[in-house]
Amino acid sequence: MRMKLLATLFLLGAAACGGGDATGGGDGTATADGPTDAGVPIMMDVPEEVLDDLHARLKDARFPDQLEGAGWTYGSDLDYMRELVAYWRDEYDWREQERRLNRFDQFKTNIDGLDVHFIHQRSPNPDAIPLMVLHGWPGSFVEFHKIIEPLSDPAGHGGDPADAFHLVIPSIPGFGFSDRPGEAGFGPLQMAEIFVKLMARLGYVRYGLQGGDYGSMISRIMGGIDVEHVAGIHLNLCSVPPPPGVEDPLAGVPPEEIELMRDRQAFWTDEERGYSAIQSTKPQTIGYVLNDSPVGQAAWIIEKFRALSDVNGDVESKFTKDELLTNVMIYWVTGTATSSARIYYEVTHGPNPLSGGAGDAPLACAAFPKEISFPPRLWLEAAYNLTQRTVMPRGGHFAAMEEPELLLEDIRTFYRTIR
Repeated sequence: MRMKLLATLFLLGAAACGGGDATGGGDGTATADGPTDAGVPIMMDVPEEVLDDLHARLKDARFPDQLEGAGWTYGSDLDYMRELVAYWRDEYDWREQERRLNRFDQFKTNIDGLDVHFIHQRSPNPDAIPLMVLHGWPGSFVEFHKIIEPLSDPAGHGGDPADAFHLVIPSIPGFGFSDRPGEAGFGPLQMAEIFVKLMARLGYVRYGLQGGDYGSMISRIMGGIDVEHVAGIHLNLCSVPPPPGVEDPLAGVPPEEIELMRDRQAFWTDEERGYSAIQSTKPQTIGYVLNDSPVGQAAWIIEKFRALSDVNGDVESKFTKDELLTNVMIYWVTGTATSSARIYYEVTHGPNPLSGGAGDAPLACAAFPKEISFPPRLWLEAAYNLTQRTVMPRGGHFAAMEEPELLLEDIRTFYRTIR
């Protein structure tokens, strides 16, 4: 029953939402003249039957055993998961979270046969620069709920109105409320091509990009294939190999950068990459587990939020239960555990999606100390047109949720140089 209902998640379309789609002309501006090919306004409205089914599964959850004193060593801690599931079952209010997310302007449009869900939050400042913000796994558009309003309406949030952005925040294909690709080989390159077409469809001829995780990879690909329109790229996951042909890649690298790089290399071993190995090889197998068990889906995702964030072992020191569960809910109510995991397989088994480079657009790197990698500045300069590199005092992989103020200021600082 649950899978049959997933197609009806968005019950309120253009007629019910009122207003119009943001569609634009060649100057990067947009108008609100009603639904067009650029997209149909939608609102989240998960069928009650899906929530009833979830509640029943949480009520009847079968928990595994755990070794005494194991904590998080073997994976998600049993005591924490029992506490979280009890909260999810008895106190968590999806309808309230749905209402909060519906304050953002959401749309769907069909590109290359796939329906793409996206937030299009227009700034009240007509001179705002268009900015596409891209998530990865195990995130979703929910990651950005703290930065959408300050970026699109800085004047209304204590900032400078000149720092305004028109935001486009899609659910990448296979994730959340976007369609699932139906053919093998659909990876970040194909996603980048769709998003280039989305920005063109919205009428944006000069725009910026911001991304972390796979959103970083997609952003760099877009910079390489849409060089005429990408004005800048801001990343909070910066990953690059040593410069080719260099005898000593650490020559000239400051000792503090070498220390940070080696710290991240010591962390990012098979011990932490086990999930990636599974999703890169057998995503269908793990999909049966995650798609059938909400507790399994939550344990799979939240363990990574704890491990990849600067939380010193306490995941709720930076994320509330509601934030964690709302991100999990995006995967659960859409049934996208398997399709989202396949991005790992496609990257591992396909051609190098970054073989074409990231273009010549200025690039900024916000380096958070608990991110999965820390390449030296010299390596980044050898690979990209690096114009800004900020080593952050704290923070990890989910910067927009974890350290929104640090990320906001870094994005604003970078784009002031290219407006």
